[in-house]
Amino acid sequence: MQKAKLMLTSLTLVGLAALAGCSFPGVYKIDIQQGNVVTQDMIDQLKPGMTRRQVRFIMGNPLITDTFHANRWDYLYSIQPGGGQRQQERVSLVFNGDQLAGLSGDFMPGVSRDDEIRGSGGETRVTPSDSSKPQSELIERAAPGSLEEQIQQEVDSVEAIPVPTPEPLEPMPE
Repeated sequence: MQKAKLMLTSLTLVGLAALAGCSFPGVYKIDIQQGNVVTQDMIDQLKPGMTRRQVRFIMGNPLITDTFHANRWDYLYSIQPGGGQRQQERVSLVFNGDQLAGLSGDFMPGVSRDDEIRGSGGETRVTPSDSSKPQSELIERAAPGSLEEQIQQEVDSVEAIPVPTPEPLEPMPE
């Protein structure tokens, strides 16, 4: 009788352990990253007129060098968080001869792409300013000779990089 009770208890525990294993929430899925990791810091370092060698030092080797567009380097990056939706970003650099002429792609100045890809970055919100004050009163000037003033002067002196627009394809004659 004692053996039967022990056997029944053992079988019950084994059965419960087997059933508990069936209810495991799921398999751990790793994050899948592919391509060149491009950060906002890397984009901020690019300046017009840089040589291909300087750009390669900052950005690394391009993922795609197109045979038909030898003056364009493409950097692709995709990440798929475990069990999540795949997200992809692209940056194209255009050269004129051996010098950087322009760039385009999926990045926004001032927003960390790492935070945006992970979804942990804060949203950028635009709030209307008080229009009763003149514009000169809203802007606080940096102290003369301060680091903030030097940075502001450097930012103000930066030239905008022209972004090339692709020409439309001509329709084929029928």
